[in-house]
Amino acid sequence: MTAELTAPELIAKHRPTLDQALEAIRTRAYWSPHPEHPKAYGEHGSLDAAAGKAAFDALLGTRIDLGQPGTDDWTGGEVSPYGIELGVTYPHADVDTLLPAMRAGQHAWRDAGAEVRAVVCLEILKRISDRTHEFAHAVMHTSGQAFMMAFQAGGPHAQDRGLEAVAYAYAEQVRTPGTAEWSKPQGKRDPLALTKTFTPVPRGIALVIGCNTFPTWNGYPGLFASLATGNAVLVKPHPRAVLPLALTVQVARQVLTETGFDPNLVALATEHPGEGIARTLATRPEIRIIDYTGSTAFGDWLEANARQAQVYTEKAGVNTVLVESTDDYQGMLANLAFSLSLYSGQMCTTPQNLLIPRDGIRTEAGPKTYDEVVADLARAVDGLLGDDARANALLGAIVNPDVKARLEAAAGLGEVALASREITNPEFPGAVVRTPVIVKLDGAKPDDEAAYMSECFGPVSFAVAVDSATDGVELLRRTVREKGAMTVGAYTVDADVERAVEEVCLEEAAQLSLNLVGGVYVNQTAAFSDFHGSGGNPAANAALCDGAFVANRFRVIEVRRES
Repeated sequence: MTAELTAPELIAKHRPTLDQALEAIRTRAYWSPHPEHPKAYGEHGSLDAAAGKAAFDALLGTRIDLGQPGTDDWTGGEVSPYGIELGVTYPHADVDTLLPAMRAGQHAWRDAGAEVRAVVCLEILKRISDRTHEFAHAVMHTSGQAFMMAFQAGGPHAQDRGLEAVAYAYAEQVRTPGTAEWSKPQGKRDPLALTKTFTPVPRGIALVIGCNTFPTWNGYPGLFASLATGNAVLVKPHPRAVLPLALTVQVARQVLTETGFDPNLVALATEHPGEGIARTLATRPEIRIIDYTGSTAFGDWLEANARQAQVYTEKAGVNTVLVESTDDYQGMLANLAFSLSLYSGQMCTTPQNLLIPRDGIRTEAGPKTYDEVVADLARAVDGLLGDDARANALLGAIVNPDVKARLEAAAGLGEVALASREITNPEFPGAVVRTPVIVKLDGAKPDDEAAYMSECFGPVSFAVAVDSATDGVELLRRTVREKGAMTVGAYTVDADVERAVEEVCLEEAAQLSLNLVGGVYVNQTAAFSDFHGSGGNPAANAALCDGAFVANRFRVIEVRRES
């Protein structure tokens, strides 16, 4: 293939960004090359708001032909949680044809080296960034996120996570030098001398199994970590959220072609309704890496059955916040209310269980009983979502009927402290929009334990009464150990309680946020600085993003020659 973009051109263009990303993961300071504000787009070839919306509208009812080998049919059927049919169709692949074609390009991709692979990945991310407005609508209308969240989480934040994975991948690959001269003294005899070369080689084809709620944010780390380490990547989107990842694959194939590499290094695998190809693909011998976000049941199945592959999973957990005391009661309530409401609780990091001593908590405004804390939190959520326009902007839409069913069933699990209400979205009358429900449960009752010790994904939270802070800490420990947690929060002004919670999180490998009362929330993480998950508890076997997330996607092969 003839390259339209040469390696030196790409290195000159993107090496400064790669170096900044490497520095950011070293210092853990704030940094992002991708603007969060919609008005930042529209210059230097990027689409502004109007052009991005027009580009998305132009996709509706069309066929996205990626030019992949082995296309044997076309499939589609996505319906937006906001009530519109997308009407987009995608290639359905004969994997017996597609997988060998994907492997064919790995030789040249491997030989290109870590730096070239990294800058090609950065070019892919740059082109996606230029179309952030278009991608935002694609994420919004497949995930149900409100537009601003779809814009930020599905756009710059997802792109940051992809870049972060590239930076870690590059750092791990260049940790070992490419060549070494080895000489071992032999006394009076001539030394033994060898010239050694060390080459990172890919494991094989990587499979990314996408999720419905965050198709790009959860999909990009694995995609770019595998691609940057030399592997071909097959993207299997969730059937309800194909469009954002199909556009991603389209951009990647275009860049690979223009840089002289085989476009089949990145391909799309869609499925017919009910086909369930993830299980079939996951156990194919060609698939050597799997990235998955979704239910615990299927994640456990992958870990047990995809034995030929290195499997990275993010599954379900029961996220917990211990509320023991605070010196900013209103700030705490406002922070928790936002965390419970954002995207209708449809985040793997949303708090579910709020552990509150039944005798109440200490605050700067005096003691508050358990009932007062729960009632005040309910009022805070009501106040936050009292205006329907603001509520729609925060809640988005319920992503699927299962979430709606869980929300409706939750009211029968205990005393309802805050009832969910239906909100109409004037722009999208077909959207299902619901405010959160808060249910009071007793941590001492075995009948209540079944509820709060299971993940209830969606806008459902349980205010669990515990006998004391000590009992709350022990329930926190048991929850993380048995069920896992992507996030843990705590509010306390007691140094002993703080140390106890921190020790639990260190021992059980859970990421902890303490006393958040401002504009940072327990269910948000920043690329290059925060770790998403830990890989050390049942909620996930990997963290986004660290060295362990990328280092086992390649192996280093040594060749020795006598000097």
